[in-house]
Amino acid sequence: MNPLSLYDPDDPYPESDGKPMAESTEQYEWLVKIKENLECLFAGDPQVFVAGDLFWYPVRDRSVADAMAPDVMVAFGRPKGVRRCYKQWEEADIAPQVVFEIRSPSNGPKDMAEKLAYYDRFGVEEYYVYDPPRNHLEVWLRQDGRLKRMSHLKGWTSPRLGIRFALGGKTLAIFDPHGQPFLTSVERAERLRREQARAEDGHRRAEEAHRRAELEAARAHEERTRADRVEVLAAAAITRAEHEAAQAARQTARAEREGLRADEEHQRAELATAQAAAAGARAEQERARAERLAERLRELGVEP
Repeated sequence: MNPLSLYDPDDPYPESDGKPMAESTEQYEWLVKIKENLECLFAGDPQVFVAGDLFWYPVRDRSVADAMAPDVMVAFGRPKGVRRCYKQWEEADIAPQVVFEIRSPSNGPKDMAEKLAYYDRFGVEEYYVYDPPRNHLEVWLRQDGRLKRMSHLKGWTSPRLGIRFALGGKTLAIFDPHGQPFLTSVERAERLRREQARAEDGHRRAEEAHRRAELEAARAHEERTRADRVEVLAAAAITRAEHEAAQAARQTARAEREGLRADEEHQRAELATAQAAAAGARAEQERARAERLAERLRELGVEP
């Protein structure tokens, strides 16, 4: 963008140069991808402003410097909100600290050199240039008051943003501080769809588990009720058995007493029999003696 190229007496601070935001679908996709993912990353911080292809006026006097429209810019310490352009003197004189440029076929060396000089002059702290067709990344970091190109980019992490850049064989991958990759809108929608599907599946499994738990609880209650009934019946059976055992014990004791009495009666009967036998023996002895005495008397001539 040439200085003063946007000058309009009726509009001293134009909001557009009438040119398209991007020159190719690939450039537009990267612009939107970086902007949207940064907006998501800092959604919870009201003092981080992220914009894409927004005119930035660093000073009031356009004869000193005209506007520049970074593909993506991030301004820390500035509130979120709608802006038609970024007028730095109305933003507490805070320049965007981080700027991204996605190279297009029209960005020749002179154009890129002018952009670098502009961002260097007006205080950008981190400047990233990505060339999608070449899969080439350049990182410029402010050191000792100047933007200096970084030479070691393997696993480069932005000091301001905390995001990590990884150049693969075919394209650039960007990861947020939690290790989640930057996604396009389509990829994010697909991931959301998968997450919703997993959530719905998890909800369905949870409901099934809940129903199984309720069924198991009902079954357990039924088993407990049955066990209680069995326990009551078992207690009643034990009570009956104890009662019957007590009755049997009483009957046994009565039978033992009856047996003892029968034994006593038998012993008395045997004693009486023995006594009767002894009496009979004595009677027989007396009869024999009487007969012998009678025989002697007869021998003496005396009739007994």
